[in-house]
Amino acid sequence: MDKHLLDILVDPVTKGPLVYDKNRQELISRASRLAYPIRDGIPVMLPEEARELSSEEVEALN
Repeated sequence: MDKHLLDILVDPVTKGPLVYDKNRQELISRASRLAYPIRDGIPVMLPEEARELSSEEVEALN
């Protein structure tokens, strides 16, 4: 994931910052508890395509 791109992308729901999860190829929003997939190197920033994070996953981010 390009660092410059990560710096300018925000969560479309909360407009908050995102965290890159290299292993899962996702951009994670702690605020909205959503994980946006990265497909073929392209972030899919649609809330309806995002995966909801479990309580355990949110805890692990802190």
